[in-house]
Amino acid sequence: MKKVLILLIILLLPFKVCAKDELIPNGVSGILIEADSGKIIFEKNKDERVSIASMTKMVAQIVILEEIEKGHIKWTDMVTVSKNASGMGGSQIYLEEGEKISIEDLMKGISVASGNDATVAMAEVISGTEEKFVAKMNAKVKELGLKNTHFTNCTGLDTDEHYSSSYDMAMIARELVVNHPEILRFSSIYEDYLRENTKNKFWLVNTNKLINFYDGADGLKTGHTDAAGYCLAATAKRNDLRLIAIVLGEKESKVRNAETISLLDYGFNNVKTKRLLNKGKIVDKVSISKSSKNIINIKLKDNLNVVENAGVNNKKYKFDVKLNEIDLPIKRNTSVGKIEVLYKNKVVSRGDLVVSEDIEKLNFIELLRESLLNIVFGKL
Repeated sequence: MKKVLILLIILLLPFKVCAKDELIPNGVSGILIEADSGKIIFEKNKDERVSIASMTKMVAQIVILEEIEKGHIKWTDMVTVSKNASGMGGSQIYLEEGEKISIEDLMKGISVASGNDATVAMAEVISGTEEKFVAKMNAKVKELGLKNTHFTNCTGLDTDEHYSSSYDMAMIARELVVNHPEILRFSSIYEDYLRENTKNKFWLVNTNKLINFYDGADGLKTGHTDAAGYCLAATAKRNDLRLIAIVLGEKESKVRNAETISLLDYGFNNVKTKRLLNKGKIVDKVSISKSSKNIINIKLKDNLNVVENAGVNNKKYKFDVKLNEIDLPIKRNTSVGKIEVLYKNKVVSRGDLVVSEDIEKLNFIELLRESLLNIVFGKL
């Protein structure tokens, strides 16, 4: 009876972020979050600026996937490899100058083998030069609201002005898996071949070994340089709970992997996620004057979840919708506010709100016609 009572007390304790040195004592910095909500479960020196090596390529992947989604490039497009790209050292897939390779295979080379040559080749396809592509990467970081990240190259080679933090890396990883989930098609590959039916057949083996043996692991990116040490952004999903773990500055790859597993195990053993509202749910309707639509639907951009202690049930939550002033014209999926989830008057989760379709501003003729119709039907 006494043991049962102790267990009940433990289960009823409110969830707390774990002490920073308990799970990754050897890592310089680290963080564990729930992917949908971004809720921090564990943190250690989360805002410290450090080298991050090839984890840099996660932002390159965001830019590449956005170009695919916009239709600017296709997975089947063939790329002619430049002398500059083929000459990149470090981790590579051994591209040759003048070689033709598909964008899909280049993405495999980036995601599985962390190829510097593949990353530069894609940078040149999208922006013409690596420098211009890096400018896109820095703009994307700024768009995500991250303040402790700056890049000088697209591969992660060490320079004084090339850095990030475990928190920023977690938000970048979250952007990938939540808003560009196709990344998981590549990052979940453990082994594959490039140029399979040619004399230059190349065997890829994922640098992220958790893919091969950790239950639910399907990404995301490793990194290693002398300045950065051994780094890892890992994500795993079990049932409805997806976690993202970041570990930076480890001295050995085995320790990096072990401490990343400690983070993920802690999350899966101690927390659960509860879905409150589904992505696309219309949470408000507003009327805006001079608009091409009488009623504008405001919807949830992503799934709205809360993270709870694994032993807690039946919490009652309230919602608070906060909309910004909407300026016309406005494009579909443009952010127009936030929805906050409150428990006992404390905000425990937030979600972005967007407009459900393109909304135009009426021109003079359309405004005149609308005014006349309102007069005719007695609405004025």
